Amino acid sequence: MELKKNPQLHILEADLIDHGSFFNLASQVSNVVKDKGLNVLINNAGISSKFTRIGLVKSEDLLNHFKINTIGPIMLTQAFLPLLKMASDKNKSANGVNKAVIVNISSILGSITKNDQGGFYPYRTSKTAINVVTKSLSVDLKNNGILAVSVHPGWVKTAMGGTSAPLEVEQSVTGICNFLKNIDQSHNGGFYDFEGKILPW
Repeated sequence: MELKKNPQLHILEADLIDHGSFFNLASQVSNVVKDKGLNVLINNAGISSKFTRIGLVKSEDLLNHFKINTIGPIMLTQAFLPLLKMASDKNKSANGVNKAVIVNISSILGSITKNDQGGFYPYRTSKTAINVVTKSLSVDLKNNGILAVSVHPGWVKTAMGGTSAPLEVEQSVTGICNFLKNIDQSHNGGFYDFEGKILPW
């Protein structure tokens, strides 16, 4: 509640299923940041179904996961790109979050190398896909000075992570913030955990 009293905090609502509304959201953000642009875009919203073996996979679950976990971040990034470019142009000598960064919240379950349990088809595939998106963004936007990284927040005690998760929200968020403070061109297009350790694709 105290955070809501901070004049620098602006809470805006977004429907992640309605991709067409993203440009209106970007316009609202533009009214806040004005000609400074947007330094950091964190694509965090996502969904996860229960553990699912191949015999129980439903096409609608796959489509829903991709719509929110993969297509949503792509289209949101597209809508916010002018603001990210503005921030990058305004801070040409800066780097990382002082310039312009896109952070896609991914998951270790999206790692092909680390997949030794199978299952989770809708969630895994959507998160593997967002890692591909991150890599493509890092290539496409390199000349604009905009970095892109994928971050695994850890297994966190949230509505999605459940009460058995070992990490508190504060631990994960603090770790991610500390990592983001120090990212530079060498991190561009990479996949990292919440402490900044590189993860395998």
